[in-house]
Amino acid sequence: MNRRRPAGGRTLAAGGAVLALVGCVLPWWRLGGDSGLPALGGNAFEGSGILVFLVAVATLALVALPYAMGDRPTAVDRWISYALLAVVGWFGLGWRVLDLLLSGAFRFDQPTDVFTNGPGLWLSGIGLAILSRAVYRMTREPAYR
Repeated sequence: MNRRRPAGGRTLAAGGAVLALVGCVLPWWRLGGDSGLPALGGNAFEGSGILVFLVAVATLALVALPYAMGDRPTAVDRWISYALLAVVGWFGLGWRVLDLLLSGAFRFDQPTDVFTNGPGLWLSGIGLAILSRAVYRMTREPAYR
């Protein structure tokens, strides 16, 4: 069984994926809730935001793959796989933000509402940024571990 610790880039990728997963569950947007009207809101499981969730789960599976394979190296566990996942995640996040902008979901009464009305969106973006940094770090690692 492969009992080596994961390299720094893979540990960073796992941390970013966990942060993105937490962000997917938290609200991404919220409207209303004042003057007696019910609040409307949503999280990553609407529209293309689901891609961020799927990328985070796939990243965690990819980090765990060498342990499932045993001592045999696998060709999938390379930086290009993580880079592809990061690109898909950024695409899903960007598409969802554009969709929310066009639908008018980002209306803020105070400047702090930018952060408090959608903490999940911010956490998912930070998680994807960490995943992107992990990909950069993996490109600096030796090809065969």
